Amino acid sequence: MIRLLIVDDHPIVRGGLRAAFEAEPGIEVAGEASNGREGVERAGALAVDVVLMDLRMPEMDGVTAIAAMREAHPEIRVLVLTTFDSDADVLPAIEAGATGYMLKDAPTEELLRAVHAAAAGEPVLSPSVAGRLMGQIRKHTKAVLTDRELQVLQLVADGASNRQAAAKLFISEASIKTHLLHIYGKLGVRDRAAAVGEAYRRGLLA
Repeated sequence: MIRLLIVDDHPIVRGGLRAAFEAEPGIEVAGEASNGREGVERAGALAVDVVLMDLRMPEMDGVTAIAAMREAHPEIRVLVLTTFDSDADVLPAIEAGATGYMLKDAPTEELLRAVHAAAAGEPVLSPSVAGRLMGQIRKHTKAVLTDRELQVLQLVADGASNRQAAAKLFISEASIKTHLLHIYGKLGVRDRAAAVGEAYRRGLLA
């Protein structure tokens, strides 16, 4: 039996979720909480397995509550259930330790499967959230410089001209220019100075 805690500041939402989950064999709604702080306290006291957590609540928001809950009760799985799917909401929640992230417009059957998956420790994401995370991964992957590009950028940062950099790396000036164009594209900049500054900002250069 999966013991579930519903944390949401809207009584109507809590009531609707309770009704849906109480009709599901294998899930017991152990309790409810109206804010993050209350959720953290009740999660441990009620010895729940899964917490269904909203994000934007009074007293303590969902992300703060997730972090606190994961520290105090790492065995408890937290499944975010919210109406917000922006990067500013999704990434902090996942980083705080949420096992999954679902949206409130998801069908009841999907939420039921998500709770079962979360209880088993399986990550679960709504399609739109999964798409956002994939976009972030692609974005970060695109920004990774190759070893050669880092060598070129380091020489530029040290004040070398294209000709000097080419001589030191035993490649042509045309190759240096090509590497620089790739670097500009990956770092989202337009010139040498901006590339060097952005590389230092990201910790790519020592």
